[in-house]
Amino acid sequence: MIRLDAATFLLQWAVGGLFFTWITTRRREVGLGYGWMMRSVYAVMAVGSVVTGRVLGPVPVRDIAAVAVVMATLVALAVSVQRRSAGVAGQRQLVERRSARIAAMTGIDRDEQRFDPDAPEFPPVLDLVAPLIGVVGLVAGGIAAGSPAWLSVARVLVGAAFLGAVTDAMLLGHWYLVQPGLARGPLLELVRWTAWIWPVHVAVMLIPTGMISVLNGTIDDDYGGILGWMWVTCALTTLGLLVVTRLALKERQYSAVMAATGLLYLAILTAFGQDLVARAVLG
Repeated sequence: MIRLDAATFLLQWAVGGLFFTWITTRRREVGLGYGWMMRSVYAVMAVGSVVTGRVLGPVPVRDIAAVAVVMATLVALAVSVQRRSAGVAGQRQLVERRSARIAAMTGIDRDEQRFDPDAPEFPPVLDLVAPLIGVVGLVAGGIAAGSPAWLSVARVLVGAAFLGAVTDAMLLGHWYLVQPGLARGPLLELVRWTAWIWPVHVAVMLIPTGMISVLNGTIDDDYGGILGWMWVTCALTTLGLLVVTRLALKERQYSAVMAATGLLYLAILTAFGQDLVARAVLG
């Protein structure tokens, strides 16, 4: 049987979220503040993993990796803050185009946000360092969680990607309130990633001994099979919400982004049910 403790779960969530933060920052379209927010949130989660691991049961490789994740994330955050005057390429171009268009139409040179074109820009590759280190810790945590080790590790890694993608998509949807005019490409990319990972996540949870054993009664969930069907409901609802989110983003109105963000709120709840209900029953 496979179990997952809180320390591994927090590191899992942090690593997945940091990886998809890099997926977004590498596009050089979203403002620096988004990266600051994401790195701060996931650094706190990684710290939580370290503390929880020491209290509830240390796994040395996982815990050392979690410390390294915190350090790498803070280094990326510090470099981004230090180079904030450069902004990001896509945002600079958007501001310049808008300023030029407004000046051409009205003859008024608006006081827009200014960037230093000679300042070095934040290198997005720094956002990839922490999740790469974190994978080592997740493998160690998966091995320590139970046997078969390969299945435990697969569930931890796929779960990290799944939860990270859906969480980042929801948070990025809110960022459109801060950065009006941001193209929908970054959000669409995260929604696509979540949809691509969904069938893989379902598959690793079904592999024996998995949720099939719960659904056919081989594993007793102590609730007459309700938890097994709850998992099925969460999985199908998550997929449905991702499909509807994608359809909402096809609409041209700006309100479509806010509608998609609301749908992603719900998708986070069902995605966590899809992941954690399976782990609770199988553990």
